[in-house]
Amino acid sequence: MRYPCLVLDHDDTVVDSTATIHYPCFVEYTQKYFPHYSCTLEEYFVKNFDPGVVALFRDEVGMTDEEMKAEQKYWFDYVQNHVPRAYPGMAELLRRYKDMGGLICVISHSYSQNILRDYAANGLPEPDMVFGWEAPPEERKPAPHALMRIMERYGLAPEELLMVDDLKPGYDMARACGVPFAAAGWANDIAEIERFMRKNCDIYLKTVDDLARVIGVAAD
Repeated sequence: MRYPCLVLDHDDTVVDSTATIHYPCFVEYTQKYFPHYSCTLEEYFVKNFDPGVVALFRDEVGMTDEEMKAEQKYWFDYVQNHVPRAYPGMAELLRRYKDMGGLICVISHSYSQNILRDYAANGLPEPDMVFGWEAPPEERKPAPHALMRIMERYGLAPEELLMVDDLKPGYDMARACGVPFAAAGWANDIAEIERFMRKNCDIYLKTVDDLARVIGVAAD
């Protein structure tokens, strides 16, 4: 296999969750507690891409550290009752990849328990390793900690991994470790994000079928 280990982001890479869960939760929360602030779904995608959700909450919405903790709890409670759907073709792709002996690891800003729930609910094969939001802040993406852990555990060189993510923190993380990076471009059609990814990433994927071809599991 060209890539013995597939390192996946979760939201908007494996499951369609920002438009259906995270953004509606954000709107509901800000309307209740920060009514001075609003943004469209497209703006929310862009701000999550860069500078990221923490900077969005702190610098644009104006949340304090304590208010961010409160928002995090609100979001956590919200997602317990909202399960996102995997993108069409993702379950088949991951099952074929596992059947060929590939490793699947997840590095995400969602909690590990929710990631595992989403995999089970969508019939996806259980990941070999999961790194979620419960990690200490200094170990979360874009910090290279999780990628280093994966390579150490399985004795893999950077070029044996392929990291797939829709956001810049994933790109930054992969670059810090010398790991090939593929941009997942199927969550939205925002030109600003696509331009950056096409210019800077090793591989740009517009569809799930594109990923299947890259990792050698495309259906005959």
